[in-house]
Amino acid sequence: MANPVIQIRNLWTQFGQFIVHQDLNLEVQQGEILSLVGGSGSGKTTLLRQMLGLETPTRGSVHVFGEDISGDGGRRQSLRNRWGMLFQHGALFSALTAFDNVAQPMRELHALPEDLIRDATLLKLDMVGITPKDALKMPADLSGGMVKRVALARALALEPELLFLDEPTAGLDPDLSESFVALIRGLHQQLHLTVVMVTHDLDTLFALSTRIAVLAEKRVIAAGTPEQVIAIPHPFIQQFFLGERGKRALEVLRS
Repeated sequence: MANPVIQIRNLWTQFGQFIVHQDLNLEVQQGEILSLVGGSGSGKTTLLRQMLGLETPTRGSVHVFGEDISGDGGRRQSLRNRWGMLFQHGALFSALTAFDNVAQPMRELHALPEDLIRDATLLKLDMVGITPKDALKMPADLSGGMVKRVALARALALEPELLFLDEPTAGLDPDLSESFVALIRGLHQQLHLTVVMVTHDLDTLFALSTRIAVLAEKRVIAAGTPEQVIAIPHPFIQQFFLGERGKRALEVLRS
């Protein structure tokens, strides 16, 4: 098997006396969509931020593309250019148009002439279903679904190999959620992306996940395909996946 894109070893996260993660281990393989799930306070978002290098664990290691994410600033920045991040609420710059939000990461590199940035930006927006007319709008004038699509285009601006998604369908109605899931699935295949996703939405989870990692008891208690994970007789897993919503989502997956 190829080296993992992300490798987390013996990770501890502690805030004062409160321990969030304790000897947590996890690997993310190239080309998969790995979903992180867990109850409130299980440390999903904290773990995601540690993969991004935004937080440092108390001890243990996080390697991305074979490099320690806590390394020197120059190396960390070069690593960050190899991934994209879709934040839960889009996190678009409110003072910039949709076009300029997507162009911003390319402009920050100071490596491309403006005409190439324009063409690349319009291409990314087209990939997510945003027209040139809508590209001129400010974020406040976009619908929730369009904000997500523009934010996804921005996450893809630098041709990343790795994509992080934080609650990608949160706040979307069922129809918009379904179309956004289809968009992510298509881009994952088209661009050969590796994806790490945090979600509590079971429909999104089952529709997209290659594997699921379940956080509970301060560690990863299970990691495998959806079918493998839901077969584990752990109380949290049974409660989370096999309630009424979970059963409905599973029926759709199996149909």
